[in-house]
Amino acid sequence: MSSRAAVDRAGAAAARAAAVFHVGFEGLGLLAPLLAERGVAVSAVDAPRGGLAGLDPLAPDLVVVLGGPVGAYEAEAYPFLAQEVALLEARLAADRPTLGICLGAQLMARALGARVYPTGSREIGWAPVALSAAGRGSCLAPLGAPGVEVLHWHGDSFEMPDGAVHLASSAGCANQAFRWGRNGLALQFHVETGAAELESWFVGHAVELAAAGIPAARIRAESARAAPACARAGRAAMAAWLDSLPVGRGSAGPAGS
Repeated sequence: MSSRAAVDRAGAAAARAAAVFHVGFEGLGLLAPLLAERGVAVSAVDAPRGGLAGLDPLAPDLVVVLGGPVGAYEAEAYPFLAQEVALLEARLAADRPTLGICLGAQLMARALGARVYPTGSREIGWAPVALSAAGRGSCLAPLGAPGVEVLHWHGDSFEMPDGAVHLASSAGCANQAFRWGRNGLALQFHVETGAAELESWFVGHAVELAAAGIPAARIRAESARAAPACARAGRAAMAAWLDSLPVGRGSAGPAGS
């Protein structure tokens, strides 16, 4: 489910999550059914169109901040980013369950006082991540299996926040994932998005692909090969992380990832 409308759900639920969107086609993907299976109701928050106004940072049981084509350091051009950083500062200080993906991970790093910066090149395509010792012992362990590649789609990166636990790197980027406290997880790469959903990315990010000299056909072919294994590993990783949280379950479980 990649559209904002697809994540709005009616009825009572054991827990509530807020999915913060920046562009409509970069959505929850495989996270949507995982949350539904756990009885978590999801509300879409359109950050650029004022969706963050009035949102209590600590109220949602879970906040997922998704990707987008702007820089975490561009609040002067995109004022809503300052609201997002403030929201994340509050949630991370309280160790409330928070997941950041791509831009979301970079905003988490910025909220924790780390530098986010342009790398000077774009890392776009499917490639493996190397897990640190902490990463191999975390919910991300399935992503380190042989043959698993994840989707990279970014031109910015971040320094590791003080106090964060480094979980993953790639050949093109030293900092790909970190854990914060017991309930915060930041992933610069994508495991949530499948091959079918990427068709919308090829249109929405057509200018970026052209600037990078990367044909959509190439990413499409890579996706046909790599996306199925990533989906299996990504689902296992995200299910393990969700099951570690005090969200959407009837009994106490392990904390942290």
